[in-house]
Amino acid sequence: MASTIIDSRIFGDMFSDARMRDVWSDENRTAKYLDIERALAKVQGALGIIPKEAAAEIVKNCELSRIDWAKLKAKTEQIGYPIIAVVNQINANCRDGLGEFCHWGATTQDITDTATVLQIRESLALVEQDLDEIGDALAALARKYRDTPVIGRSNLQQATPITFGYKMASILAGIDRHRERLQQLRPRVLMGEFGGASGTLSSLEKGAMETQAALMQELGLAQPLISWHTVRDTIAEVGAFLGLVGGSLGKIAMDVKLMMQTEVAEVFEPFAPGRGSSSTMPQKRNPISCLYIHANVSVARQHAAALMDAMVADHERSTGPWEIEWVVLPEIFCLMSGALKQAKFVLKGLEVDAARMRRNIDITNGLVMSEAVMMGLGPYIGREYAHDLVYDLCRQAIAEDRPLIDILAAHPEIAKHVSRAQLEVFCDPGRNLGQAGVMVDRVLAARG
Repeated sequence: MASTIIDSRIFGDMFSDARMRDVWSDENRTAKYLDIERALAKVQGALGIIPKEAAAEIVKNCELSRIDWAKLKAKTEQIGYPIIAVVNQINANCRDGLGEFCHWGATTQDITDTATVLQIRESLALVEQDLDEIGDALAALARKYRDTPVIGRSNLQQATPITFGYKMASILAGIDRHRERLQQLRPRVLMGEFGGASGTLSSLEKGAMETQAALMQELGLAQPLISWHTVRDTIAEVGAFLGLVGGSLGKIAMDVKLMMQTEVAEVFEPFAPGRGSSSTMPQKRNPISCLYIHANVSVARQHAAALMDAMVADHERSTGPWEIEWVVLPEIFCLMSGALKQAKFVLKGLEVDAARMRRNIDITNGLVMSEAVMMGLGPYIGREYAHDLVYDLCRQAIAEDRPLIDILAAHPEIAKHVSRAQLEVFCDPGRNLGQAGVMVDRVLAARG
């Protein structure tokens, strides 16, 4: 019976993605052990390090269908690691004792680490697909709402107008940086391990480096310059990368949650009958996907920190830090897969109320245009004096509950320099959006 959120029959597909759970399943992990043992036998047979007949027999018996799961579980609990248990079964299934050449010169951590890297490779491919889809959805929103005014917010207060396209493009730029980071980290992270007991390959009298090179080529992984049994920066880098991605997804969720508030009501998660409803308040439309994103990325950040703790390993083979990765990697990838899936759902179907965005700009009776007014008056009366004057007139507009433009137009010193028509230009949100459109275009153009 499942006992975690990730494996729950009820919550599993809300907090994670089935494809990612498959990558980190016992079946796929064990299949990777077999892939590595198969590849090792194949290259060592070709190099003449083990008999070709033994290599062929081992290759034939590295099949997941031949694994006895009950024996694997029992042996793993007895020893503490599953690799010997897998090798024992391969050996037992081989004829004439030829299986004794299985795992030749390798150590448990070689197979475990390399299997983990193969799982990471599959996982990162899924993450990349999701980032591409999220980027495409953000690009579509940025393009569609390039010139749609929405209020910018600073310290949760209305600031100056921007465009919703600009808001989406700024997040898109971060997602595209994550896609770039992913390409940069792959050559460092997708590196196998074959070093033997202390990493020096002292277990092989001949062909040690040739075996290592051929094995990595067979698996499609980089050959390490030196053993990394207890130098775990590449694994921690994966965690840091996922933590960064999670931060961006959390930013999306935070903004959507805030913009879905009843008093704001500028965007909404995609509608589905009953989704987000309350057991006691039928009118509610809760930001369900955003809630799951927030929870998942918060836990993922702690897991990223745990992977950095795992870097503090003792000597050439560690006593505990390594096992932190066994716990954390499946969970951080699964939780991030859930957050990515929820983000895709939100962005692909995001409901945008452009009219409400404009009404929200107008609720301050023009006060949000004070910066534009100040800068417009600056050439006539000086910027600092304009700042102080506009500040006082904003306070007056609030106290009298009148439109700012009426207060401005009635002020004799302002009227000496600019007309009401000029003031209307200063106070028009649609004409004071700065370089928002240019910046949106730059982000979209950078995607190619």
